[in-house]
This record gives sequence, structure tokens and C-alpha cells, in this order.
Amino acid sequence: MEQSAQQARQLDSAPAGGASPFAAFGLPGFNGPGPSPAPEPRPILELEGEEYEDELDGLGDWVDDFLLPVYGAEVTTAAPWCARWQEHDGVVAWLHALWLAYQQHKDPEAGLAGMFVWHRDFLIHAMAVVRAPGGPLSACMTSPDRPTHRLLPGPPPSARTEKTTATDPAPGTPDEHDERVS
Repeated sequence: MEQSAQQARQLDSAPAGGASPFAAFGLPGFNGPGPSPAPEPRPILELEGEEYEDELDGLGDWVDDFLLPVYGAEVTTAAPWCARWQEHDGVVAWLHALWLAYQQHKDPEAGLAGMFVWHRDFLIHAMAVVRAPGGPLSACMTSPDRPTHRLLPGPPPSARTEKTTATDPAPGTPDEHDERVS
């Protein structure tokens, strides 16, 4: 009986108007505002300025404090590494994606198998790509006794881009269509 009386008091104390009848119980209403969703993560290479620097700092902490001590196997020619990995955009992109997946899969909502899925579907593949013998760090440190860092040049622009640039008329120059029309 006491419990019923307490529930009645809670219902009676709920604010009138547009407020949720469930507010007295700490619950949102069916049509009321729920918890605000977390901001959608963006790929780190799309960020700029301070936003990029802040994200890179967080990523660096995770890589240095967690990823490398646990999963950073010995540096060899088959698994190179670079102490200046933050300067390799491709590596930053891969590790950031791995970090976002880690955050998602360690969340309790990911279930008991969340971390297994992260290991199987994300960690193994990302580390294999980043540390591949011919990968983005292949010109860097392959021996802990000889620390090195070198950014490999990217491929040149595609032939399509070069062809389009070469065939575009210079600004102010009439093209064939303009000559036929006049």
C-alpha cells in the first residue's frame, strides 16, 4: 500500500503542461526530448586547425599508451614502424579509424563479443596494412637500433587529370565552339 501511495504522489507531483508524465520517475516522455546523440565522428583528415590537432593528440595518447605497448610487436623489416608516424597521413587515417572502431567496440552496447569483433575485423587488418613491408612506413625504421624517418612520394596525378589540363583552353582564349558561333 505504501508503495502505491508513493507512486501516486510522484504522479501528482509531475509538472502539468508539455512535461512528460514520466519525468517524476526520471524517464523521458514518449514524444519528449531524449538524450542528445553524440556527435558523429569525422575522419581525422577532414578536420582542420585546432580540431585536427586535438584529435591527433587524443589519437597519439591512445597509440602510445595502449596500442603500441600491447600490439606493437617488434620492429623488423617485415613490420616497420616510425616514431614520427603522425607525419604519415595514410598512417594517421588508418590508426584514427582503428581508434574509432575501438571506442565503439569497447562500449557495453557492443555486447560481450565487442572486443573480439574489434580484434578480428579491425586490429589485425589495420596493423597489417600500416606495418606492411611495402606499406606507408616501409622507408622508415626497420630496426630499433637505426631510427629513421622518410616520407615516400605519392603517385603523380592521373593521366586523366593531366590530359584535361592540357586540353583546357587558356582563360580568355576562344575555343572551337566560340569560333563556330561567331
